[in-house]
Formats: sequence, structure tokens, C-alpha cells
Amino acid sequence: MLLAGQASPPLSLQAIVTPSTVVVKDGQPVTFALHAYIEFKSLSEMFPYIDAQTQRWKSNTGFGKSARQQLGQELLRRGVESRIMSMTDERPLEVLLTHTSDELQQALAQVKEPTPPGYAAAFLAVQKKWKHAMNCWSATSSISGRVLSNWYPIVEGIQLYGATYDSTEHFWQSVKYHPDVTVANLDELLTVFKQKDWKPWLARLDDDPNLYLPNAYAIEFLRHNLAPDRLQWFHDEFVKQGVQPGNHARTLQQRGDVPFRFMAFEEKVLWGDLADTFHLAYIFSTPDDPIRKTLAEHHFDGVYLGSRKMGFISEDYRALMLEIWKVKYLEMPRFREVISGIPLEIKLSHFLNDGDSPDIPIPVYVGYLNQIRELALKAGK
Repeated sequence: MLLAGQASPPLSLQAIVTPSTVVVKDGQPVTFALHAYIEFKSLSEMFPYIDAQTQRWKSNTGFGKSARQQLGQELLRRGVESRIMSMTDERPLEVLLTHTSDELQQALAQVKEPTPPGYAAAFLAVQKKWKHAMNCWSATSSISGRVLSNWYPIVEGIQLYGATYDSTEHFWQSVKYHPDVTVANLDELLTVFKQKDWKPWLARLDDDPNLYLPNAYAIEFLRHNLAPDRLQWFHDEFVKQGVQPGNHARTLQQRGDVPFRFMAFEEKVLWGDLADTFHLAYIFSTPDDPIRKTLAEHHFDGVYLGSRKMGFISEDYRALMLEIWKVKYLEMPRFREVISGIPLEIKLSHFLNDGDSPDIPIPVYVGYLNQIRELALKAGK
């Protein structure tokens, strides 16, 4: 079922819950994803992928029927949520939030196409969650939600650990680079990475459900960013941005003479994704893998801040997010007023195309976001 016509035609509730529906905007299908990188045009297109995942480790004695069923239900719920919480089209969410639970159940009961077990429950759960939650990200229709995004540009800059940054995102990504790391060092690593055959390395992660499932996003992230054309893209971006070999990566991302040299988007997809690729490659490499030693020599064996060294996947590093938010939301009155002005019955949340973040998992991020609101409310009294 293809919804066509005008550039952004209205959607019906029945269309949204029909598995074969392909949502179209500006003449192009609106895709959604699992683990941020595995994309689909329709829910029915996603069903075979979920089924394949539940059968993927069937011969593994530690991955029994109950675990397979649980995986299928979880992927289904997340896929439905990704369909609804589109990063490029707000109409699916608008439709779901402007109908009652009874109307949604009636529409689901009228679906004639094959659906997997738990299909209706997934839609009802997503509707219940987002009727009482705000998605805090940079392109949300809610002004408050945009302000609460790490990507939100801070015109006056924000002082964090002895330097000024254009946003909290700029700090979060820049700190992943040791102060001594230069652009030349990064280019050297990219050359080493392009010469390595990553297929057997990734296969080792894929073959073990106890390793893959808890780290699915991180592994799919690595699969995407270790591709030769993607590694070349990082190098090409350095050339495009005009950075010099002797420039230090962390300093480049701090505010200099000209603010906003890099936008928050560039902070994430260039500096952030590159650092995450190096840090994750170190973490998932075996101790005897030469790449691990090379990465350690370039200080991607942890996050360095002053005299502190924190594991990239560690509670210490994750807690740093709360610390920088204390500056933004407690010490800067204009931001404190925004976050404390959102009614407590509205949960602050974060959902982007079923993506996660290995450095600070989304549930941890959301927990901190709601915690900092409580602290801002107390500070404002």
C-alpha cells in the first residue's frame, strides 16, 4: 500500500497500522530503522528480518525458545516505535497521538494482512509512552525539546573544564580525543584501518549472541563505519573542513576566534563517529590483536580529562554527562527556566531511529535528563 499524491499527504490511522504501508514525503519513502543502520520502508518489510534474527543463533544452546521469543517481541516494539518516531516526518506520531486507545485498537482489529504475535500490543505501548513524553532532540517540533538537546547551540558558549564550547555536544565529542592527538595521527589510524580486513573481526562479534545482542547497536555502528568508503569519507571530510595535520583534534572542537566552526551535526557524524569507531574497535578487539596496541598508542584506550582516565564504556564517563548538564541547566538561568518549566507529568525522553549510544546508553541518558530537571526545579525555588 503506497501513500502517494501531494508531497506530504495526510495519513490515516488505518494506514499507519497497516504493515505494507510505505509512508511517502516529498515523493520519497520515509524509512525507519532497527539499531539505527538497518533500514526498512514498511513494517511488513521488517518482519522477515526479525524472524531471521530470532532464528540466527537457534543452534546455540544458550539461546533457547524463550530468549528467541523475547528478542522477537523487543525488535518488533522498537521497530514500531521507529516507524512512529520518524526523524524526518512527524505525521505518523501526529496520527497516533490524535487518536484514542480505543480507536487504535479498532484500527488494529481491522488489519487484514499477516502480522507477528505482539503487533497490536507494540502499537498500544508506543502510543501510551509518547502521549506522556517529550522527545528531546534537535529537530523536534517542541521548542523545549530542542533546547534540551545536546545539539542546541549556545550563543554565549559554555565553560566546561577550562575551555569554552559552542554546545554540550561539542564538549562531549571533543573529550573523546586525548589532548595530544592530532589530525595527522587520525589520518595515520585511518590508513591502518583501511588496510585491515574487518570481515573476520566482525564475524567473531556476530557469531556470539551473548556478545552481539547486548551490543547490537555498537556492532552495527562499527559495521557501517569500518566500511572502506566510510573510512575514506572521514579523511575526505578533514580535507573539506580545511583542518591541518598539526591541529589537535580536541582543540579544534573548542570555541576559538570564530564560534561554531563545526555545527553540532558535524560534531556527531565526523568527530563523534570517528572517535567512537576507534574507541569501540579497541574495546571489541582481542588482547592479542595488533590493532588494539596501535589504538592504545594513540590514546583510544580510554577518555582522558585532566588527570583522570575513564573507560569509554564506564559509569565514570557516563556520569560526566550529568556534570556538564549541571552547568547548562543549573548555572545558566535561561536553560534552567526551560527545563524546570516542563510539567513533571511529561517524561523527558530521547528516541532517534532506534539508535543507541555505547558511550551513554539511551536509558541512562533519559534517566539523567529527568534527574537534572528535578535538580533544576529545586534550584529555582
